[in-house]
Amino acid sequence: MSFKKHIPNIITLLNLFCGCIAVTFVVQQRFEMAFYFVCLGIFLDFFDGFFARLFQVASPLGLQLDSLADMVTSGVVPGLAMFYMMLEAFGLQINDPFSGQYALAFLGFLVTLGSCYRLANFNIDTRQTDSFIGLPTPANALFILSLPLVVRHFDSLLMLELLSNYGVLLAISIGSAYILNAEIPLFSLKVKKLTIQDNKLTVFFLIVSLLLLVTLQFLGIPLVILFYVFLSIINNKWIKQ
Repeated sequence: MSFKKHIPNIITLLNLFCGCIAVTFVVQQRFEMAFYFVCLGIFLDFFDGFFARLFQVASPLGLQLDSLADMVTSGVVPGLAMFYMMLEAFGLQINDPFSGQYALAFLGFLVTLGSCYRLANFNIDTRQTDSFIGLPTPANALFILSLPLVVRHFDSLLMLELLSNYGVLLAISIGSAYILNAEIPLFSLKVKKLTIQDNKLTVFFLIVSLLLLVTLQFLGIPLVILFYVFLSIINNKWIKQ
């Protein structure tokens, strides 16, 4: 039993380790490797909670470790990636002399600030036990980190121009910080009953998401995240009516 209680925390620390590796890849502007390590960190982030519940060893320490690990993997990494994307939009390198444009690129870390506030608020918000209010930081991290991959792998001049424009990147950063903390309930993807009727919204979302990912690949990732938020807003209005 003494070892079991440490398993979830070890998994959480492995999530943090993946985040640290992803940081080094972003600094090298190897965004694809950074994306894969963030995906691995998010995968581990799911299983630390799973094993904590399975072994009945959930603890306040585990809760704090989870948020701190997510802060790096899903907070620092996407913010740093946005910073580099903004530098690239200005045609600057990390070692270029400090200038006004260089300083403006630091606004990419609005993603990190929004993620930090989201994670701190999540720990004290008792409403988010079965579903989310505002976009979870892992989903936001995948959204941000998929953008440089879209530029490099999706053959579209329009997409290249949009995602190489500082104004567009700044709008995405501000929108990211907002949607992380917005009072928008998002439907749960947890399957509680094994019937299509009880999970029709989830099944519909998963089918559309799979089609987007298969047909559009990296471009499908941000579209899936946007579709999730849009579908949740529609679902909220339907419930109210």
